[in-house]
Amino acid sequence: MTNAFGAYSTTDDVLAGVDLSAKRILVTGVSAGLGVETARALAARGARVVGAARDLDKATRATDIVRRDAANGGGLELVELDLASLASVRACADRLVAAGEPFDVVIANAGVMACPKGATADGFETQFGTNHLGHFVLVNRIASLMTPGARLVNLASAGHRFADVDLDDPNFERTPYEEFVAYGRSKTANVLFAVEFDRRHKERGVRAAAVHPGGINTELGRHMTEEAMQELIDGINASQPEGAQGFEWKTIPQGAATSVWAGVVATADEVGGRYCEDCHVAAIEDSEGLRPGVRSYALDPARARALWAKSEELVGERF
Repeated sequence: MTNAFGAYSTTDDVLAGVDLSAKRILVTGVSAGLGVETARALAARGARVVGAARDLDKATRATDIVRRDAANGGGLELVELDLASLASVRACADRLVAAGEPFDVVIANAGVMACPKGATADGFETQFGTNHLGHFVLVNRIASLMTPGARLVNLASAGHRFADVDLDDPNFERTPYEEFVAYGRSKTANVLFAVEFDRRHKERGVRAAAVHPGGINTELGRHMTEEAMQELIDGINASQPEGAQGFEWKTIPQGAATSVWAGVVATADEVGGRYCEDCHVAAIEDSEGLRPGVRSYALDPARARALWAKSEELVGERF
């Protein structure tokens, strides 16, 4: 398809003229930032949004704008979900399955970034456990609600370029912990999960994609000092191709644009099993540094299957 959108496109640009009044969409992480804007933009076009968040009081306050902007029958329902607790993930999935209402799109938006070494309630390294394993269990448990034509959108990041997954030591039990290596592993896992989910479900008309929203100054970076953030930006600028524009923050509506583009605007065959950025499918780029493009290891089908098997082993559940 011809794509008129790019890095500066907003959610409202991407969804101009789109009617989502027949759609039901799950968005995780609706207590701040990209999750709130994603939910707002979708509900404003008539979608019935189910917003998942760990802190429902915070999410209720943060999503006032979603309810205010909802139109054409659109609206918002909140459900409790703590991705760092598989008991919470399973309880949330069980409630959704028991309700029996189908989903047209699932946007796995929630996550953490560059946090100090820690563990989830189940003992997994915090970033891998929250960003990947929590969504892995949630999405697979509600996959029966995703009817033909439905789509999964995993929020990944250019941060996947920091590191491939480590299937031998996912919890840094033998590897020295580095915040951005852990983040990179979790974001690579988000891409690989989309690749394998797409392979497993495309014959029944359900597709999956991963997206990089761009650099947005949100709560996601709350664990980083100003010095660390500037060092990261300097590193991004140093790694850009010659003549490329330097790093610029995106606004939150610009950051959420690729999620809604991949979820409801782009064709399924265009984005299925792919990694997208700036409202287009990214090219493979194996050069060093944080630059546009996706590293080939994040799209490796064999790696995706191996991660799926390891994830099932870790969570004690087969899908």
